[in-house]
Amino acid sequence: MANLCTVEEYKLYKKIEHNKDDEQLKSLVSSVSTLVKTYTGNSIIDYAQSDKVETFDITDHYTSELFLTESPLISVAGVQERDSIADSYTTLTADEHYYVDTEHDRVYRIDGDSSTKNFPKGFASVKVTYRAGYLSCPDDLRLAVYDLITYYLKEEYKGRRSMQGATLQNEASTTIRDDIGFPDHIKRVLDMYKIIDVV
Repeated sequence: MANLCTVEEYKLYKKIEHNKDDEQLKSLVSSVSTLVKTYTGNSIIDYAQSDKVETFDITDHYTSELFLTESPLISVAGVQERDSIADSYTTLTADEHYYVDTEHDRVYRIDGDSSTKNFPKGFASVKVTYRAGYLSCPDDLRLAVYDLITYYLKEEYKGRRSMQGATLQNEASTTIRDDIGFPDHIKRVLDMYKIIDVV
C-alpha cells in the first residue's frame, strides 16, 4: 500500500529543514495514509497502476450490474464468470458480453449490443480485473493529508496540554457536537473522496 505523500514532500510543504523529527514523520505519513484510506473506503492511488482483482458473490437476487469498490474507474482488463464453485471461470468479451460504465464505476452484463443479461448466481460467481484511482494523490487531498499529519505531530487532538509550567487550551477541532473526530476543514475534503456503499 503506497503512502499518500512522502516525508520529504511534507517537510518541503512545511519548510522544515532539520531531520530531528524524521522518524516520527515517517511513522505519521504511513499511519495517516492508512487512516485516510480506511476512512474514505478508497485506496486512492494503490490500484491506478496495478490491477485489482475483485470477486462478487451474487446470492440474494439476480443482477446485470456490478458496482466496483475502487473509484474512479480507469479501465477493466477482464471479466470472468462461473455457474458454480466447482466450475472454472469463463472469460467474457468486452462490448459483447459486458459493458464498462467508467462514469459510475460499474460493469454491466450484456447480451449483444442492445440488451442486458444477468450474471450467474453463486459465491465468487464473477471476477473483475480492473484499475481505478489516481496516478498521484490529488492536490486537495494531499493538503488534507499534510494538515492531518500536523494535527497529530503537534498533538492538536488533545484539548488541554501542559508545556513547561503553562497550560495550552486547544479549541475544539470540530463544530459537530460530541464529535472528537477530524477538524472540520480536513473532514470536508476527506468526505469528497469517501466511497458510498451502493445497496
